[in-house]
Amino acid sequence: MPEPLEYAQNFVDFLNVSPTPYHAVAYAKKKLTDSGFQELKEKDAWDDKVGKNGKYFVTRNTSSLIAFSVGNSYRNGNGVAIVGAHTDSPCLRIKPISKKNKEGFMQIGVEVYGGMLAHTWFDRDLSVAGRVYVKSNGQLVPKLVNLHRPLLRIPTLAIHFDRSANQKFEFNKEEKLVPIAGQVAHDKHELEKPSSCADDPALQMSSEQFESVQSVVQRHNNTLLELIARDLDVKVEDIEDFELILYDYQDSTLGGLNDEFIFSGRLDNLTSCYCAIQAISETNSSDHIQMISLFDHEEIGSVSAQGAESSFLPDVLERISRIDIEKVESSFVPFSPQLRANSFLLSSDMAHGFHPNYVSNYDEKNKPQVNGGPVIKINANQRYATNSAGIVMLKQIANKAKVPLQLFVVRNDHPCGSTIGPALSAKLGIRTLDLGNPQLSMHSIRETGGSFDIKKLVDLFKGFFETFTQVSELTVVD
Repeated sequence: MPEPLEYAQNFVDFLNVSPTPYHAVAYAKKKLTDSGFQELKEKDAWDDKVGKNGKYFVTRNTSSLIAFSVGNSYRNGNGVAIVGAHTDSPCLRIKPISKKNKEGFMQIGVEVYGGMLAHTWFDRDLSVAGRVYVKSNGQLVPKLVNLHRPLLRIPTLAIHFDRSANQKFEFNKEEKLVPIAGQVAHDKHELEKPSSCADDPALQMSSEQFESVQSVVQRHNNTLLELIARDLDVKVEDIEDFELILYDYQDSTLGGLNDEFIFSGRLDNLTSCYCAIQAISETNSSDHIQMISLFDHEEIGSVSAQGAESSFLPDVLERISRIDIEKVESSFVPFSPQLRANSFLLSSDMAHGFHPNYVSNYDEKNKPQVNGGPVIKINANQRYATNSAGIVMLKQIANKAKVPLQLFVVRNDHPCGSTIGPALSAKLGIRTLDLGNPQLSMHSIRETGGSFDIKKLVDLFKGFFETFTQVSELTVVD
């Protein structure tokens, strides 16, 4: 297999073990640990742990991760070369009370997360994965679960009942976007239930019903809980609570006549996460700090304790700036503003590749091609943080790394999405550029990306990490 396709296949393998942000971060932790990175804890002091030639990572909520390496020639106040991305993708998440029975069917209540292309979730085999808190030796500990079997499905209505469905498929997301999980007649837990008028509001509430937050056994389908318990090798009664996500059971794969495509969910934005993890694992820093910052909750605005709008990245940069890495204690003072001014952020999120069936939706001069290389994303209204100073700097890096670049701007009569770039640029005062690999069907349950673009983005990030200081000094901007 040619080297670019090896990178693509490794990325596909990553996608298949990362159905949720929790699993993606777990992969990152293992990959970084195997590459010599040391785990830090936010609760601990770092002063005696961080030093030259060191490699480190820290997580928050097990769904966001920051990793960094300190160069051998690093001096206090030198800059940080940062690649930022996000671990979450639009999806369906199981509601806190999900148990539903209707007309003999067992259903699972779900909540829409992010701006998903909802109609693509119909008629797909869906599985369940996420984070589960279980009782263990007197503590409540998180465990990752991936049931990895076709458990759920959201069937469409037959064309015979709605002849207009092919013209415009419209539906109520609360009533129609509800997966079926089985049939009451075939479920042992439902068959064991005695017939009663338990739903009669006139009846007095039982002690179990009176609980402020009922147990998971009462709130969720018993068979689903048994499957989770079996996967984790625990008892159902040990499950305290969970955050579970639905995902497409069909494996991610290379596709196309020449394996030039990647068919998968979550390309937005696990592509950037994988390439960032790979790049920082393959390069060594010199006189600056290399860093990747992978955030949760970008798809819903980034406003959370582990989102890009949180204190996570500012906290890490502040802690680094207060460490006397050169061990010149007599004259050392914190250099947080200087460190930020000398830094640069590549905000990496997926870009819209040109779709041959929808030519009129694209600006006629800005049509990035899948497998054509990373796309610089530009917007005059600052939906992207790119400016000319960042472009000329990235062009030098790309030329040295031999990576082609493309440009994208949205049409004036179309809305423009955004990324973590503008928010972090404003919050930190760090020079920022937005870019990402081109893809089709963004926010679908099954997206399409370019196999040959994976290595290109890894090489660009490696070039950024390796030549940042040199190229930054050649680009004059105050």
